[in-house]
Amino acid sequence: MTPSLLISTHFTSKSYGAQPLFTDISLQVFDHERLGLIGPNGAGKSTFLKILADMEPADSGDISRKRNIHMIYLPQDDVLGPEKTIEETLFHAIPKELEAWQVSKRRQEIMSLIGVDNTRQKVKTLSGGWRKRLAIGQALFQKPELLLMDEPTNHLDLEGILWLEKLLKDAPFAFVLVSHDRFFLENTTNRIVELNQGYPEGFFKVEGNYSAFVEKREKYIHELAKLETVLSNKVRREIEWLRRGPKARTTKARYRIDKAYQLQENLEAVKGRNAQNRSVDIAFDTTHRKTKKLLDAQNLRKTLGGKLLFGNLSLKLTPGIRIGVMGKNGTGKSTLIQILNGNLAPDAGSVKVAEGLQVLTFDQKRELSEGSQSLRQALSPEGDTVIYQGRALHVIAWAKRFLFQKDQLDMPVSGLSGGEKARVLIADLMLQPADILLLDEPANDLDIPTLEVLEESLEEFPGAIVLITHDRFLMERLCDLLLYLDGDGGAEYFADYDQWLQYRKDRLPATSQSGETSQSPPNKKPRKLAYEERKELNRIEKQIEKAEGIADNLQRQLHDPGIMCDADRLAQRYAEHQEAQKKVEQLYERWEELEALSRG
Repeated sequence: MTPSLLISTHFTSKSYGAQPLFTDISLQVFDHERLGLIGPNGAGKSTFLKILADMEPADSGDISRKRNIHMIYLPQDDVLGPEKTIEETLFHAIPKELEAWQVSKRRQEIMSLIGVDNTRQKVKTLSGGWRKRLAIGQALFQKPELLLMDEPTNHLDLEGILWLEKLLKDAPFAFVLVSHDRFFLENTTNRIVELNQGYPEGFFKVEGNYSAFVEKREKYIHELAKLETVLSNKVRREIEWLRRGPKARTTKARYRIDKAYQLQENLEAVKGRNAQNRSVDIAFDTTHRKTKKLLDAQNLRKTLGGKLLFGNLSLKLTPGIRIGVMGKNGTGKSTLIQILNGNLAPDAGSVKVAEGLQVLTFDQKRELSEGSQSLRQALSPEGDTVIYQGRALHVIAWAKRFLFQKDQLDMPVSGLSGGEKARVLIADLMLQPADILLLDEPANDLDIPTLEVLEESLEEFPGAIVLITHDRFLMERLCDLLLYLDGDGGAEYFADYDQWLQYRKDRLPATSQSGETSQSPPNKKPRKLAYEERKELNRIEKQIEKAEGIADNLQRQLHDPGIMCDADRLAQRYAEHQEAQKKVEQLYERWEELEALSRG
């Protein structure tokens, strides 16, 4: 069956002032398609999505949509009424043609899907992640044919992202989404389109998921580089010929002269496309410290607002180690970073650091001084030069490493995008030698090309790294150990993301998809067995059997004539028997506790 065309653009262009975002884009979206729209910051992805949604006009080109198409647009930040309840928010989206019984049935389906029990909560009491779930639920209530989503994973923690992935995999509708989350794109899309003026058509599209896109894009870039080399050699030969002053007396000579100039134009075009693919130049500096132990945190405990974030947490940092920190929102990930850098004291436990340790922290709150500060001042506060790895660099050259142009240097920092501000913060960190990098959501607001360079730089950093991120691609590539904070005060270490997924699968019922912590979450379910507790339960019967064997053996020794006639030995065996019996009783009590948890 031929798929139905839902929407198409034909030579669509859009500019802001004199700056073109995209030019002559022709694209089609069919029913049941899962299209991921990517590209560098400033390529016009969000604008193109709004044009598809008929929320913003194009400057030129034609856009056609299926007649009476039911299309819904979800912006990056929701527009939910803060004073409305969850129920009122959902009922606001009720299609008029539905009968009462259909409304009730649909309501129950959506409430179950998004994981909310208390429908009387007001929207303003919800966390960003729960608001995002509610906005998605409101859209699904209307059963769209085409769902257009701008950065749908924003505000969601990892559990929320996994929930959204499952929802989209099972979706009966088509969708177009803008995202920088490569793992999310890998798991949800079947076509990738990159908007980038470095491509001849202004975009590059690949049938398949994100890994298929990367493979074909790398092949294209490789071929483009080869083409530039071939053209450069041809142009060099033709220029040498032209310099000899050939006369255009024959048709053949005139043709060769014209061809030489055409080759130069082609070369400049290819160079321009290759230049469009340049990326930010990131490289963190190190102190070259030889110390093997940088930081040793033992038995850390921290409570905030009466809630235990973690207890008995230990962590050691040595040169070259990369630890990723995972957990729902509100489980204490950022708090742990603040304890490790000395900005916050633990309630119990200790943090010992090497003498003169240099620790740099990247804060997800993006605490960049703005006001009237210019980009020049932010990049080079001490004047027109910066000292990087012992060398003096002019601020213009320094700015170019982070894809800023000379004419941007005097613009206020307040006018920068989120991604541009993140690049300024990274530039500041690069000027400071470090032994340890504590990175709290460094991937936020960064486009995919910048993320790829950030990954490469962090891989080359010889010091220790502690990384908080929802970017699973970054975590998988960089980290050799994962620390998971479970929200109940527990902390577990995992070798990789797949091991954590298995732990999550074992810990949660098949039908359950946990939400993130919020001020007004669904009714809390009884605590389930943690991963280590499940392993403990599997071992405890053998431990009881062994402990009972020791107690029985000591009981027999109490009746041994050789021991009974020796008062000191008898007293010693009696004390050992009492201790063994106590151990058996403790194991039985623990077994009952674990069995109760396993039954929920």
